[in-house]
Amino acid sequence: MNSHGANVFDIAKNNGIEIKDIRDFSSNINPLGPSKKALEELKNNLNLLSAYPDVDYIDLRQSISNYVNCNIDNIVLGLGSTEILKDVINFFAPKISMILSPCYSEYENELKKINSEIIEYNLEEKNDFKIDLEDLIKLIREKNIEFLVFANPNNPTGTILKRDDIERILKETDAKILVDETYIEFTDMSIYSSTSLTKNYTNLAVVRGTSKFFALPGIRLGYGLSSNKNLLNSFRDKEVLWQINSVAEICGKVMFSDEEYISHVFYFMTTRRDYIFREISKIKNLKPYKSFGNFILIKILDGINATELRNRLLEDGLVLRDCKTFKNLDENFFRLCILDDEANDKLLNKLRKIYQEVK
Repeated sequence: MNSHGANVFDIAKNNGIEIKDIRDFSSNINPLGPSKKALEELKNNLNLLSAYPDVDYIDLRQSISNYVNCNIDNIVLGLGSTEILKDVINFFAPKISMILSPCYSEYENELKKINSEIIEYNLEEKNDFKIDLEDLIKLIREKNIEFLVFANPNNPTGTILKRDDIERILKETDAKILVDETYIEFTDMSIYSSTSLTKNYTNLAVVRGTSKFFALPGIRLGYGLSSNKNLLNSFRDKEVLWQINSVAEICGKVMFSDEEYISHVFYFMTTRRDYIFREISKIKNLKPYKSFGNFILIKILDGINATELRNRLLEDGLVLRDCKTFKNLDENFFRLCILDDEANDKLLNKLRKIYQEVK
């Protein structure tokens, strides 16, 4: 287990399992795979790999602009969303910052590199890990928070803020906000996405990737949105020629406009998420928490802990993420993502057998 999920190559080697037989519930990647239209476009244009990409990526930027309904000049591109997150943090260089706890570890890692004082807003189990908006705004004011960074939906809790909630924070505090929308496409974006707010708020930046929903972690394509001219100029000043590779450019120009694919993935993932939540709610000694991502956080009320559970399930090639490395969680929590129906049912049956039998 590395800091962001399982290494299936090590698991296969150490457990004598073929990689093809491993079902990785620790990696939050859409199990339906990439857009077939995007892959077909790549297949039909392999000859373009012998040429340099468009240095300005006009078609790719336009495709993203149409997808998120924003000004093409307000888009920055990067090698995955984490690179953009790092650059935004370095640009604002806050002395005092705030993160949620628990959350994606890279926020804290990057803030520590610039010696920012980090205040944690604890997501509490007694509140089902939901954010208390009034309390959050009050704390930002009291602590003079300069910079707030969080994922929406949050990983690993799956909790979320509405766009209107985020606008309240922008209006009622002086904090600059970086919203990581890595998992936003698994929700109703008309309610929860903050991309439209970037047009009117220069103290807001939004970042997204293509690894999770679009199932293309290998192309390393991320993008950010902001109307902050100084931030945009800082990205342009540090740009290198042909930063985005041709594969990412070719796929990106197509997949963001593949409406049939986007609708299908959204329907599949949300219906399966609801199904798994309902089924786990029926299992004695397990408590799932409502999620707006493509994963579900679960607490073990009685029985073997998450580390022991993970080891037992490895015997069947099923890989879970135990959450003991997340702040505010412990060995009684694990997270699973949504895979294909056969794998989901196999895991559910194993969980029923293990935890229904607990006396």
